Amino acid sequence: MDEIVKAALKKWPNVPHAWGWLALDARGDWWLRDEAAQAAGPFPRSRGSRVEHDVLREFIGRNYAADERGAWFFQNGPQRVYVELEAAPWVWRLHEQAAGAAPRLVSHTGRDARFEAALLDEQGRLFLATDLGLGLVHPQDMHLAAAAVESGAWPVQELPFAELPGRHGYRLSPEQEKST
Repeated sequence: MDEIVKAALKKWPNVPHAWGWLALDARGDWWLRDEAAQAAGPFPRSRGSRVEHDVLREFIGRNYAADERGAWFFQNGPQRVYVELEAAPWVWRLHEQAAGAAPRLVSHTGRDARFEAALLDEQGRLFLATDLGLGLVHPQDMHLAAAAVESGAWPVQELPFAELPGRHGYRLSPEQEKST
């Protein structure tokens, strides 16, 4: 977490949380969801405006975390902005390694991750469990993921999508948590 964010938390410890204003899609893009986007329906049916500004995306990524209930948020200064997730809290970008080695995993926020398990849902989407948590392989990197699966480096288990959040401790929609 950024030092400026830590300082703001100390200075203003009781700022109310924000709900419904930020979302993460299955490609690792952040979406700002103003009142009109929220009124038009739930994410991802109503997306809002994609965050294009590199510095803002990096700031969100550095201050992205989960609470004790598995609801993901962006700590924006003293305010916790909860994130609607399309599929998982992480989106993995894969980077080719030396011949025969499994790809390097990097999250949509730029964090390195260590592979633990590969899971395939009923839609054919490949999720990877890692030391950071569960994430979806970015569609542009499926050729590298397929090579890791075919080589045996990433044995795949099939699991219905509806079971993934519960088994991996995250919530797609923190809206259910408004009681705090």
